[in-house]
Amino acid sequence: QVQLVESGGGLVQAGGSLRLSCAASGRTFSRNLMGWFRQAPGKEREFVAAISWSAIDYSDSVKGRFTISKDNAKNTVYLQMSSLKPEDTAVYYCAAKSALGYSDYESRKVYDYWGQGTQVTVSS
Repeated sequence: QVQLVESGGGLVQAGGSLRLSCAASGRTFSRNLMGWFRQAPGKEREFVAAISWSAIDYSDSVKGRFTISKDNAKNTVYLQMSSLKPEDTAVYYCAAKSALGYSDYESRKVYDYWGQGTQVTVSS
């Protein structure tokens, strides 16, 4: 059974940093697309960042402030968040795609597995 477990969320002041982790179990995702999404209260879940063996992409709202990385030995993907803003407040979800392929990385529909989410709150 595949599981994705996020950790690292919390409360931070504006301008601060946090690092989220997503540990996968049940199979490896060394070459597969993995991504981070977030959902603020009353809003739809939105794309944040994606990574595969061949590419990395970010949403415009986090580009230059967030960094996604992957440790294949640990089967874990990270999201380093810096210069945090109150508008970054949301539940952050990790996701993984079962098959190979990077197209439509911004779409929730291409991801087969999701974590339970971790809350990030940025105070002003």
